[in-house]
Amino acid sequence: MASVEVSVENRIVTVTLNRPEAMNAVDPEMRGLLHQTWERIRTDDEIRVAIITGAGDKAFCTGSDLKKTMPAQETFAQQAFARAGSGAIIAGLATDKPLIAAVNGYAMGGGMELALACDIRVCSENAQFALSEVRVGSIPGSGGTQRLPRFVSMSNAMLMLLTGERVDANEAYRIGLVSRVVPQRELLAAAREIAEKIAANAPLSVRAVKRLVAQGMDMPLAHAIDVERYVFGLLYSSEDRIEGRKAFAEKRKPNYKGR
Repeated sequence: MASVEVSVENRIVTVTLNRPEAMNAVDPEMRGLLHQTWERIRTDDEIRVAIITGAGDKAFCTGSDLKKTMPAQETFAQQAFARAGSGAIIAGLATDKPLIAAVNGYAMGGGMELALACDIRVCSENAQFALSEVRVGSIPGSGGTQRLPRFVSMSNAMLMLLTGERVDANEAYRIGLVSRVVPQRELLAAAREIAEKIAANAPLSVRAVKRLVAQGMDMPLAHAIDVERYVFGLLYSSEDRIEGRKAFAEKRKPNYKGR
């Protein structure tokens, strides 16, 4: 059985990290499969939204499997400049397509960073989140120190990062780390409901919105609004925008084609 399961239905891909016996920790084989999966999500036009989750009822992902991950043989300079791509779990995951993390159980270290790399996070009532690298003399190395303060308050981010302590599902919801907390049996259905609503929208508009939000956070407001107006103009005469208005007038569901 593959350590990463991928299924596509109605333009939604569900990616399941499938090593429940190891808390869905990522070994070298799974890492390679994940990188292939991220490439497929980016390039497959039939995929509009992705849901990422973990197999079993105990863990979403607990980061790298240290028992199976040997120290790198290359120098850091070789890793940074000579290797074709980063070995990080989330390497290659950057995409304009929306990503939903359905977090069941533990999301620790690199597993939490994978969830942070997604646009929307929903979790089950038994979810636990932690970036505990400082406890073992390291730091989060896949965006944790940069993404977490952007999603929750600086004080809450620093509390998690500097203590390395876990937060449960209710605390994650309180600080804005997740959008919803649901019973575990309802988790995938809740994520699927969100994905279906997104997939039904005009794909170029959805991807444009995600890019605008991501890039605009690093721009002065006036500049960001100028870019927003430019993108509005790009989409103004698109087939999908015209189809959306026709469908509204004719009181029917639009048939968006991404054009």
